Parts: sequence; structure tokens; C-alpha cells
Amino acid sequence: MAPPLTPGRAGLAVALVTLVGGALALNHHLVGIFYDDGLYAGLGWALAHGRGYVYPNLPGTPVAVHYPPLYPLLLAPLFGLLSVPAAALAGKVLGVACAALANGLIAWHAARLQLLGAGTLSWPAAVVVATAALAIPSLTVLTVLLSEPLFALLLVIGVILADRPPDRLPARRAALFAGAAAALSLLVRSIGVAAGVGIVWRVWRGARAEGREIAWRRAAVAALPLATAGLSWGLWVLTHQGGIDPLLAPDYGSYFDLLRAAGPGALGGTTADIGRPLGVLTLGWVPGRALYYACGLPALAVGLYGLWCVSLRSSIGPSLLVYLTILACWPVSPDRFLWAVLPWIALVWVSGAVGLWRYAALRFPVAALCLALVWGYAGYELRGFAGGLWDVAGRRISTDFAVVLPALDSLPRDAVIAADNEPLVWLYTGRAAVPRDVYGPPPPVYRAYLERQGVTHLLLAPGRADGARDLERLSAAYPGWLTPIRRWPGGGALFAVRHER
Repeated sequence: MAPPLTPGRAGLAVALVTLVGGALALNHHLVGIFYDDGLYAGLGWALAHGRGYVYPNLPGTPVAVHYPPLYPLLLAPLFGLLSVPAAALAGKVLGVACAALANGLIAWHAARLQLLGAGTLSWPAAVVVATAALAIPSLTVLTVLLSEPLFALLLVIGVILADRPPDRLPARRAALFAGAAAALSLLVRSIGVAAGVGIVWRVWRGARAEGREIAWRRAAVAALPLATAGLSWGLWVLTHQGGIDPLLAPDYGSYFDLLRAAGPGALGGTTADIGRPLGVLTLGWVPGRALYYACGLPALAVGLYGLWCVSLRSSIGPSLLVYLTILACWPVSPDRFLWAVLPWIALVWVSGAVGLWRYAALRFPVAALCLALVWGYAGYELRGFAGGLWDVAGRRISTDFAVVLPALDSLPRDAVIAADNEPLVWLYTGRAAVPRDVYGPPPPVYRAYLERQGVTHLLLAPGRADGARDLERLSAAYPGWLTPIRRWPGGGALFAVRHER
């Protein structure tokens, strides 16, 4: 008879499954294919070479204010000691290790806490987390240098310390360590403030039995590192955010700049979009909109019920509530933010389904809904693994840029290139590079931006039809200002910019 699956064994099994998935995702693609990975690599390089926390690819190397510094600090030793390709591979291996440890801890904690419901065994939690770890979007994250794995690891550490710290750890110290983990997650991604809210709430709630005064003091201990990290990063941003060109604000500026560029009316504009990525994973097989909503709305209801159930058991419940509320309000695509917490979302949903299963009248609809979602997810995963979909976009972009980089490397050392994926261009050529695509301003505004940045050359990467239209409008408005000097198959072209004397 096989030994029972203990929480520890469940966590180890999930960690090993994640390592296998990570091994599939490892590659030698260029850094910067997904844009943010190039920014992280550039920030890490700048820190390693004593330039400070700056954007090394931009002319004048302005101070960085978009991303908190912890992940670039983790990358800095790699880019200080190794070549860019070797540092990139080492960083991806580090990301896989963080993801494996995070998913293993999530499965272990969910099993020992019986997060899916009282009396549940360890194996359902392990299956749920392992399934989320092998989701195609989760594997896609591991193909590049992104901060999600580190964020996930710090989040689960904070949740564990808030929910059920080791017995030998004094309660006050456990609260401090839980708050410190939340603070570090905030310094990886600003949305880590959501983890802090849930963790502080759980610490306060867990200490209420010892008296109101003790509960508030312990919550204050947990909140102290979080407040320190948040205020420090906020002060840095407020001090340095003025150094970014307004047209660069969406990608390089602070979140205040992003909101200013989008306008207050953009708040809440993504609320209806927040369920789309999860719908793609599970309901892509549904043939019509009516049936899609017939499955999607009950699935949402089960998830909300699961969020309520989990909030009674763990700090991850209120953390996810705040996290998803921020996503619903903030004018950014929710996809990557959801993938960072996908195992938790899956656990919350299954917890809701388990809770509703206890009502006999609901068993048939719950079973039918579970079957519909599992069918959709299984089909999505089978297509993804058959086609290696986690790597398709990254491989294509890397191949396209490998073709054009030699021409860029032959330009003068003081050239300033306006390009797609400009952090990648800087990493592999050493030439200053700024965004070519600044969200379609009219030709006079676009030309003024390029002149402010001192652009000498403009690169249109292969396969960028939208960029070709922008350049056609610019060339029509200013004939002779752009001179083509090189073309590639797929519509790629390199232009020289004429400067008035």
C-alpha cells in the first residue's frame, strides 16, 4: 500500500513538476523579446557596472522610476560577472528555481492548512497547483527574465508566516517577518501592496483572541516594514519622476505618469477585461457568446464564493481581493498580473466548488461546470504542448532581431536608434535606443519627440505593419526626412534621420 501523500510530499512533487516545466521553457533567445525583460536586464546591468538605478539605453540615462529595484538587484551580479547571453540563461534558471520553490510552498501550505476545505486530502491541492504551474502562460513567463517567479515566492512566504508560522517562532517576530516578506514583494512589483494588506489583516485577526491591544500592536509590527518599503519607493519615484520624456511615460515613467497619460477616465476601464485571460484558458472551446456567459458567470460566482471561503482560512484571500480590485481599476492589461498568482486563483476556485458541493442540490450544476472548465483547459494545454506555444512568440521575435542586429552594430557608436524592443537593441549593440512606437501621436508631435531624443536612425522591425503605417504618415508629412538605408524580408527597414543644420 502506497504511503499517504503528506503536505511535505505534495509540495516536493509540485516543485519537481514545476522544474520539469521550467526545463521545457529554458532557451537561448535574445534578452528583451518581451520588452520588460530587456528593461529588467538593463537595470541589472546598470547596477552591476556602477551606473546607479538608471535606464542605460536612453540618452542621458535618466533615473528609473517604473519598476521597483529588487528584481534588478537580483540580476545585477549575473550581468556584472557574465556576458549578456550567459547572464540571461542564468537568470532564467534562477526564475525556474524561484517558481519551483514558490509552487512547492503553495502546495504544501494549501495541503497542511486544508485550504480547499475541512477534511480535504493533500493530493487535490497538489494537483491544482501543479496544473496551474504547467499552464502555457506560466511556462511562457519562465522563457524570459520577468519578476513574476520572485514575486510569487515572496508572496507565499509572507502568507505562510501570517497564516501559520513555525511553532518555535515567537508571534511578534513571525508578524515582523511576514510583513518583511510583503515589503519585499512590494519592492519586486508595486502591486505587492495587496499582499501586505492581506497579511497585516490576517496577523491582526489571528491575534484578536489575545486581546484588542495586542492584536493592534502585532498588526503594527507587520505593517512597519511594508510602510517603510512603500514610503521609501514612493519618495524615490516622486523625487525622480520628472526626468522622463512625457511620451516615454507609459513604459518608463511612474504609475502616476501612466495615469496622467491615460486620463482619470481610464480608471476601471479594464474591469470587464479581467476575466478574459482565464476565459481563454478554460472556455476557448465554447462556440457562442450565450453559452460562454452561461458558463462564465457561474464560474465567476463560484470563484467569488471561494474567495470568501479562503478569506476565512488564509491571508491569501484578502490579498487576492485587493490584488484583483487593483487590476480591475488600473488601466493596464491584466494578463501577466493574473499569471503571477494563477496557482492561488485556481485554489480559490476549487475551494468554492468544494464548498458548494456540500449542498446536494448544487452538485449537478457544479459537476457540469467543472467538466466544462476542465475540458476547455485540457484542450488548451494539449494544443499548447503539441505546438510548443509557450515559445512561439519569443522565438519569432528573437529570430527577427538576430537578423537586424549586425546592421545596427555597424552604426557609429554615438548613434541613437528609435526601435521596437529598444532595450534589446541597446543590450546587444551598445547604441542608445529609444521607443519607436509611442502610441501613434500625429506627425509633428512624433518628429518633435524623435528630435528631443537625438535620434539618428529609425528601425522598423520585421513584421510590424502598424509601425509601417506610422512611418508612412511621418514620411508624407516630412518628405526626405527619413532615408531608407537597409531593408529586410518581412517589412523590416532601417532609416537614417536627416538633421537640419
